[in-house]
Amino acid sequence: MMEKGVEHLISARKSMRVNLEKSKDIGLSLEKARPRLVEINQRLPSLEAAIRPIRADQDALGAVVGHINRAVVPAAAVLKVFDAIHGLENSLSDPESDLPGYFGVLKRLKEALRFLGENCDMAIQWLADIVEYLEDHNVADDKFISSLKEALTALRELHSGEDGSFLDGGLLEVALDRLENEFRRLLTENSVPLPMSTLDLPGEQACIAPSLLPVAVIKKLQSILGRLVANNRLEKCVLIYVEVRSSNVRESLQALNLDYLEISVSEFNDVQSIEGHIANWGKHLEFAVKHLLEAEYKLCNDVFDRLGLDVWMGCFAKIAAQAGILAFLQFGKTVTESKKDPIKMLKLLDIFASLNKLRLDFNRLFGGAACAEIQRLTRDLIKRVIDGASELFWELQVQVELQRQIPPPPDGGVPKLIIFITDYCNKLLGDDYKPMLTQVLVIERSWKREIFQERLLFDELLNIMRAVQLNLETWSKGYKDDTLSCVFLMNNHWHLYKDLKGTKLGILLGDSWLREHEQYKEYYSAVFLKESWAKLPALLSREGLILFSGGRATARDLVKKRLKAFNEAFDDMYKKQSNWIMLDKELREKTCQLSIQAIVPVYRSYMQNYGPLVEQEGSSKYAKYTVQSLEKMLNSLFVPKPTRQGSFKVRVPSGKFNNSVADQNQTAIVK
Repeated sequence: MMEKGVEHLISARKSMRVNLEKSKDIGLSLEKARPRLVEINQRLPSLEAAIRPIRADQDALGAVVGHINRAVVPAAAVLKVFDAIHGLENSLSDPESDLPGYFGVLKRLKEALRFLGENCDMAIQWLADIVEYLEDHNVADDKFISSLKEALTALRELHSGEDGSFLDGGLLEVALDRLENEFRRLLTENSVPLPMSTLDLPGEQACIAPSLLPVAVIKKLQSILGRLVANNRLEKCVLIYVEVRSSNVRESLQALNLDYLEISVSEFNDVQSIEGHIANWGKHLEFAVKHLLEAEYKLCNDVFDRLGLDVWMGCFAKIAAQAGILAFLQFGKTVTESKKDPIKMLKLLDIFASLNKLRLDFNRLFGGAACAEIQRLTRDLIKRVIDGASELFWELQVQVELQRQIPPPPDGGVPKLIIFITDYCNKLLGDDYKPMLTQVLVIERSWKREIFQERLLFDELLNIMRAVQLNLETWSKGYKDDTLSCVFLMNNHWHLYKDLKGTKLGILLGDSWLREHEQYKEYYSAVFLKESWAKLPALLSREGLILFSGGRATARDLVKKRLKAFNEAFDDMYKKQSNWIMLDKELREKTCQLSIQAIVPVYRSYMQNYGPLVEQEGSSKYAKYTVQSLEKMLNSLFVPKPTRQGSFKVRVPSGKFNNSVADQNQTAIVK
């Protein structure tokens, strides 16, 4: 029994040991299967979602098929067109080499985009209906539906972009950018600055303008412009056109050296210092307007004409402004702001003449609303010029009168005021200035609602000359030496007669006025001779010498005494008059000849008769001069000394004038 019990125990132990081994094997197998179980556990939700349609209502599942079929057709068409669009990308060649072909591809691209725009919305709507149906009938998983919604939202955003431009991935924008570049290239390569090396600006010019673009180029520009404008790129086209063409005009003008246009009032003393710039300004402005801007005006019309007047006039206005027309107007304004000076009036009239000459061109080129700024600046400049010139003209008489208080020239010559005013008035009456001055005064009076008559201009000039005459009378009284006063009056009356005879001013003053000054010259010439050299022959008296009543010794003493007195008087008079001048050569030679005639014959006769009495005493002491030396000395009188020229000094009445020129009491050399 014991043995059987032991055997059972041993058998049970073996059985347990086997079972333990099997348990270990099962544990190891389970451990190995754990990752798969975890994976299966993770896939269970998706598997559940996948089999949900199987568990869904059969009617709902059946309806989904119809919704899908309706959405697939437009969606598939959209996808097909989208693929075609990207197929066109390789067909977009360089527009420079084949512009018509490029337009053809661009047209197909636009048509494809239009199809996308028209059908994409329908496809999106059908797809949205499917998503909504799946969500409402619990046919699909929530996560799947959420993913579909996000995709639809992104598609709607692309479709709702400007002109649906993102539907093609930006291909249309790239194509249009290439067209813009071709537009710029055509303009740049065919815009050549006008060569200025052979241009002769002074005088009348032939009608010279930069070569307009070839007809073929203009047609290409118009074609490109049409495509770009249709795609809302007009503004960019105008910017490119203005940039290229205005730069071309500026390059054409660079050869003219227009740096002076930037000068400021503080950079020059008076108008005379920039007189050359003002003269060039008129020529340069005429060239810029009549030739350069005229060409741009025509070209703008040719290129942009199909887009309407406002477009091409606006484009031209920008070119004109950027090319430099505003700088020309600003320079004119700077001149009007300069210090007051009689010369300034002439320069203002020059500016007015230039503007008046270009009036029709300005009205035609800059008459549109787009050129409002150019019009405003031009009107302002014209007003400043007219106001400044008329003010200077009406104040000129006052300026002449104010010179009266200045001392007369110490050499008895013609004051610069006289020379300046007579020349100035002649210029105002000349063909160059009289029409412009008359027009300026007419406009100035019309602004005051007054009527200007030409007689007012003549009367004012006559008043100025009357003021000049009063100045002469006043100045002549300022000399302490009466003979110097005579020289002064001889000089000035002769100047007024000779220099004005046959001139515009002389004709206005009249023959009687001129003869009067000629007579005054003769009168003062006689007085001068009487009060100076004509007194010397009396010193060579023969009284007491004819009969030698006192003997030879007495006669010799009388001759010595009288020659000494003559020599001293001659020396004093010659020394004094050596500092006096007569500007006119004819007047100078005639006066010297009269002096010689008054002295030399008497001196020659005296020395022939009584010279031997004193020759033994030494010729240098009493017979100091020979006849020839007297003639030479008298002929050397009144020769002008070289002096700096200039106009008269402008006085400052109540702050009206603030410019000073050369000192008036110096004498100008005109002969």
